Amino acid sequence: MVMTEKKVIDMVTRIVMERMQELEGLKIHVGVSNRHVHVSQRDLAQLFGPGYQLTCKNNLMQPGQYAAKETVTIQGPKGEFAGVRILGPVRKESQVEISLADTYRLGIKAPIKESGCLDQTPGIRLIGPYGSVTLNRGTIVALRHVHMTTGDAARMGVADKDFVCVETLGERKGILGDVLVRVSDDFRLELHVDVDEANACALKNGDFVILKKEQRWCLHESGC
Repeated sequence: MVMTEKKVIDMVTRIVMERMQELEGLKIHVGVSNRHVHVSQRDLAQLFGPGYQLTCKNNLMQPGQYAAKETVTIQGPKGEFAGVRILGPVRKESQVEISLADTYRLGIKAPIKESGCLDQTPGIRLIGPYGSVTLNRGTIVALRHVHMTTGDAARMGVADKDFVCVETLGERKGILGDVLVRVSDDFRLELHVDVDEANACALKNGDFVILKKEQRWCLHESGC
């Protein structure tokens, strides 16, 4: 059957629209994480004084999470960074998240780990206005990951602890692999990458990436 020009245009339009709708459903907004610190209440008291409470500077995308007004200096064997933001609320154990580039200045071999997985991680010194704390462990380069709800996961065809690929757009378009999926109804849909990764792909806060659904895999699991 010979298709008329109008039928061809209609078919192409339909295919394009369906593809656009599919991509729209796979869009994930980007959150770029600079170096930061999570602290326990005990360490917070050591750094800022007994009974001290964090003060919210601005809320973050993830519900209940915020950037505090308080900052500390993180100090390694070779160097330090001043003015490193604390993120709240307080945690059971302090944790420092840096980029791979930061490890060279600090002189620390921090592994790429999922947040909260602190076994076999190096320590670091935190310096506050009241005092200092030397952590025995807790310095990591955060594994890139995407937060999503159970509804997001069902729509995108993935599950908690899956590893997926995402496609970045723009001048430095590329594919980021080994992106950990973290699923909870306490989350909002957001990809977290560090400054090194964002710069490599020319990403900034508020940009979006596309989940590469066909490249989902579960070859390994994150672990502590």
